[in-house]
Amino acid sequence: MAITGDTIVWVGQDGPGRALHPDAEEVPLDGAFVTPGFVDAHVHATASGLHQAGADLTGARGAQDVLALLRKAAERTPPEGVLVAHGWDESAWPDARLPSRAEIDDAVGGRPAYLTRIDVHSALVSTALVELAPHAREADGWSAEGPVRAEAHHVLRAAVRSAVTPQQRDAAQHAFLTAAAARGVVCVHECAGPDLSGWEDVAALLDKAGPGTPEVIAYWGELADDAVIDRAKRLGIRGLAGDLFVDGALGSHTARLRAPYQDEPDHNGRLYLDADDVAEHVVACTRAGLQAGFHVIGDGALDVVIEGFTRAEAEVGAAALAAGMHRLEHVEMIGRPEAEALARWNVTASVQPLFDELWGGPDGMYAQRLGKERAATLNPFSMLAATGVLLAGGSDSPVTPVDPWRSVRAAVHHRTEGSGISPRAAFTAHTKAGYRAAGVDDGISGTLVPGAPATYAVWEAGELVVAAPDPRVQRWSTDPRSRVPGLPVLEPGTPLPSCLRTVRRGVTIYAA
Repeated sequence: MAITGDTIVWVGQDGPGRALHPDAEEVPLDGAFVTPGFVDAHVHATASGLHQAGADLTGARGAQDVLALLRKAAERTPPEGVLVAHGWDESAWPDARLPSRAEIDDAVGGRPAYLTRIDVHSALVSTALVELAPHAREADGWSAEGPVRAEAHHVLRAAVRSAVTPQQRDAAQHAFLTAAAARGVVCVHECAGPDLSGWEDVAALLDKAGPGTPEVIAYWGELADDAVIDRAKRLGIRGLAGDLFVDGALGSHTARLRAPYQDEPDHNGRLYLDADDVAEHVVACTRAGLQAGFHVIGDGALDVVIEGFTRAEAEVGAAALAAGMHRLEHVEMIGRPEAEALARWNVTASVQPLFDELWGGPDGMYAQRLGKERAATLNPFSMLAATGVLLAGGSDSPVTPVDPWRSVRAAVHHRTEGSGISPRAAFTAHTKAGYRAAGVDDGISGTLVPGAPATYAVWEAGELVVAAPDPRVQRWSTDPRSRVPGLPVLEPGTPLPSCLRTVRRGVTIYAA
């Protein structure tokens, strides 16, 4: 591969390449594997960085583990500000008892503490944090002892955000972008919004993203009006999309379902927008030349979205609606008729394969919440792809880690037989499709062809594979003389590639 400036100018045999570029500087890769750089189509940069610096609760297996991790975190963090912790998931614990508020207060020494569930749609909090926003006690979703959800959670999350200093925010964003580059990620879609970060936060992130970092494509999750549209355009926001919540999450019992939760049979989840809201938003964004989009997980929420898009189509027309390249985040509970409607409207599904790896299967969290039969229908990647819906892969970091090869593998080895996609399709979803999802449809971004941006990653990888006509794979030699294009072996349990270098438009943004 030959590069001039920020552009690939040759891909092919060594001999012709050297003849065409006799004075080029050569960088021998010693058998390393080169791919387009990854795109993560759904992240929350500041929250991810703060969680990197805070207490990691993903390894906890019970209330006592959570409390022990909090005590250690309290010892190493200054008393001022909020202690941030993330990742508890009681659905995987032998005993699902959560720590009480009094136990949390004791563990953190009476300071404000904010402990998000792994899906970030509910949180355990300390008494001192509640005192920073006492009106949370009157909000929907308040609990005096257990996790706070819905509006009460949003109020307390805002209190945490206001306690974060600009210096902490900048350090968190820098840490996130650095970590993403080390994973071979060259572009992220930041899903900001008034319930998640703030205008100042997303503006700071966009300012920080330069030639030496992954590219940041920003979305703002707020219903459209003239002021919001104007500010979004001035900041360079790609769309009023991302986490504009129609509902919540399955793990927190806030995703909106058609039928009740199996483990909470008197509860269908929560709905934050109606079909009129959806329709008006899509129409306004379409006319303003911005992408519209929504966070939607439950099938009850999807019904609202489908009805809203149907009304929007009647107002702006099918062609204009399709040209808007709108998007939906997560889209976990969807059937073929709804998928066919999304394909007709040219709506992207921004999906997170690691959700299935973590919570799918007959004994996973999905089965606990929904029962095995309904759980087996979640995240139907193959059906979505077969109906023509563009799949863009992402992490929803900090919900799951920025780990694109692991996400590619999860998309292939779906925990429901027949719902996975081929390695090549999974890789495309995490590279080229990420650009298309953001409205970049030039045909070359996310590829390694002459004329494409010199944006790529170099990997230490083992055996390579090529997708065969059937679901199996054929293994090929990694001898460079074989010239067989391929992907690393993605079988569960095999080592995933290790990033050696990440390059964005000719500039190295990470080197091992």
